[in-house]
Amino acid sequence: MRISTNTIYQSGISKISNLQSEQFKLMQQISTGQRIASPSDDPVASARALEVSHAKSINSKFADTRQTAQLKLNTLESNLTSVTNMMISVKSAMVSAGNPTYSDLERGFIASELKTTLDGLIGLANTRDAAGNYLYAGFETDTAPFVANASGASYVGDSNKQMLQVDSQRQMAVNATGDEVFQAGGNDIFATLQNLVTLLNTPLTPANQAAFTAGVATGLTSIQQGLDNVLTVRASIGSRLNEIDQLDVSGDDLELQYSKSLSEIQDLDYAAALSDLSKNQTIMEAAQKSFVATTSLSLFNFI
Repeated sequence: MRISTNTIYQSGISKISNLQSEQFKLMQQISTGQRIASPSDDPVASARALEVSHAKSINSKFADTRQTAQLKLNTLESNLTSVTNMMISVKSAMVSAGNPTYSDLERGFIASELKTTLDGLIGLANTRDAAGNYLYAGFETDTAPFVANASGASYVGDSNKQMLQVDSQRQMAVNATGDEVFQAGGNDIFATLQNLVTLLNTPLTPANQAAFTAGVATGLTSIQQGLDNVLTVRASIGSRLNEIDQLDVSGDDLELQYSKSLSEIQDLDYAAALSDLSKNQTIMEAAQKSFVATTSLSLFNFI
């Protein structure tokens, strides 16, 4: 069989080009640390890497959402701690107000204290978060949820829960509404405080002594119920914060698993790659020498 000079050239050049291409691919893998530069390098592994990367991205987004949820709940918990302390101080003041030896003037001092507490509680109920949204307004986050009036304060927010997807299987409420916290079950803390202020500012006489005593007892009962309700809301928030911590642990474990899977799929075996690079270099040098030697042959060398 005759082999033309052109065929010899083309065969040699093709062989060297393939070796150079393989050499470039190995050098690229070594420089990036990844064995898959394009999907064509390993279609099956590329598809699997894409799937794992997508799952890893979703897991990271859930982690970001949990961080937002944690911030909101911590802000709420901090605010409710202040509410709790104020209500405890109201209980203490009302116990003192029931002292039969107190004068009208002394009860008036307590009334002034309760009026200040009422204003403070309304202020806490109208607190904004770091983003400027009202904590207790439901979805009406741009509107102050409570408006002070002669009977205490009226709620103008709504009862909607702000839900965040903190995990693939879990949506979590990250707010508490004003009616849920301060007016639960018809027990209006603000109305109770306003009634107590009015009661303590009314001069005490034998004729209204019984009504005064009953009013103090009713007020204490209402404040205790309101305090219990606030503590219940705080317990719920604490439970959600604990759940977020647990979900973070699970999310971190998933993150490690995804990273390990991606590493196993994509990362380069440097020892094998360097060995292949050296072997490929040797073969290419030999091919180049062989090509030069072959293409320089002539029949005149054998005459």
